[in-house]
Amino acid sequence: MENKNFDVIIIGGSYSGLSAGMSLGRSLRNVLIIDNGKPCNRQTPHSHNFVTHDGKTPSEISKLAKKDVEKYNTVSFYNGTAVKTQNTSDGFKIETSSGEKFNSKKLIIASGVRDVMPDIPGFAECWGISVIHCPYCHGYEVKNEITGILSNGDIAYEFSKLIFNLTKSLTLFTNGKASLTDEQIKKLAQNKINLNEDEIEKIEHDNGSVQKIIFKNGKEVSLKALYAKIPFEQNLNVSADLGCELTEQGFIKVDAMQKTNVPGVFACGDNVTMMRSVANAVAQGNFAGAVVNKELSDEEF
Repeated sequence: MENKNFDVIIIGGSYSGLSAGMSLGRSLRNVLIIDNGKPCNRQTPHSHNFVTHDGKTPSEISKLAKKDVEKYNTVSFYNGTAVKTQNTSDGFKIETSSGEKFNSKKLIIASGVRDVMPDIPGFAECWGISVIHCPYCHGYEVKNEITGILSNGDIAYEFSKLIFNLTKSLTLFTNGKASLTDEQIKKLAQNKINLNEDEIEKIEHDNGSVQKIIFKNGKEVSLKALYAKIPFEQNLNVSADLGCELTEQGFIKVDAMQKTNVPGVFACGDNVTMMRSVANAVAQGNFAGAVVNKELSDEEF
């Protein structure tokens, strides 16, 4: 790639990054999108709750989005991974894993998050297929099925309320002693939500479709779907290089304008919010691109 200097570099070329790229490209900004083609939902068979694309595969939506953005010759693409970022006198320098360096006036971090899988055989193979994280993205497809929730504490209790609206055949698996309050346990029982504190040995599945949970005590429970709240980490450490603040939950901290605490650095998508959906990522990217363009316009006028 001959050009090394850009108005804006976007790290991450999935839904949020592409949306930001389109917003900026249409504003005649010289943009580079750096992406390695490994989104967190690549194992998910279908994406839902995004109008005009409901039920399509995540890769299909991404390909259509990229095709739209490629129409603008103001936007360039680099297939690779950003591994290092640093401030310069007039913006930022980005280095990739292959050693190439690019410069920009502004930076948008849309690199998403990486889910940290529990040490339960079968879990990772089912993740995004029948072990799911979001009732809005996948809940309708498993409505009224025999369903489980793998979680504990306050998060498990609040999650149970959402899933209870989708099925009445519901069990909360805490994978060990429950850390719920007596009042929470009572409320679950009143709504006929089963509580199972047995430790899990493995998840039995058929090509990612959960069949049973096998417990260390030899017992087993048949299921059609399992919701899970699991830890995550930032997909790339580029925000840490610049000193971007994180929230207590581990998201990049941004204000209402998608600005981080570092001047000139913006963030959008799954790395800034617990609302992990395609529709939300697209909306945030579109808005971040507009805000960055406004900031550039103010500085140049």
